[in-house]
Amino acid sequence: MMDLLLRPRIIIDAAEPADTEALVEIHAAGFRRGWSADEIEGLIADDTVFSLVLRRETLFGARRPHGFILIRTVADQAEVLTIAVAPSSRGRGYGRQLMEEALRCLYRDLVPEIFLEVDEGNRSAVGLYQSLGFVEVGRRKGYYSDGKGPGGTALVLRLQLR
Repeated sequence: MMDLLLRPRIIIDAAEPADTEALVEIHAAGFRRGWSADEIEGLIADDTVFSLVLRRETLFGARRPHGFILIRTVADQAEVLTIAVAPSSRGRGYGRQLMEEALRCLYRDLVPEIFLEVDEGNRSAVGLYQSLGFVEVGRRKGYYSDGKGPGGTALVLRLQLR
């Protein structure tokens, strides 16, 4: 029983401008080209984008971000712009929790489908998306190029929500 009381509470809520620096750090740790504070702050402020942040609440009430997702919705489609989890927090199901909450929000908002691109070499992410029902609808060769080589292939995935 005491173990349950000491376990940190997980909170998923909207990102705020004050989260920007933490999100920049999380994103930079997960991608070849991390996004700048201006880019992330601009997306958080964009009316077509919704953002969710996963926070762990400590015994002292601190709610530090451990992951986030940014999704753009236009007309009747949504696109995952990015999803990232801090390296020290990976393997705990936080990416799944973020995706599931985002999908609930989209379903509630009557969005019929969502797309995303994922590096085909990122087996854990591909497995997560497939387990949520995403299916491959295309490929983009060289999508993840860093200018030094051919770059990885992006799988274009889609999930029909309605």
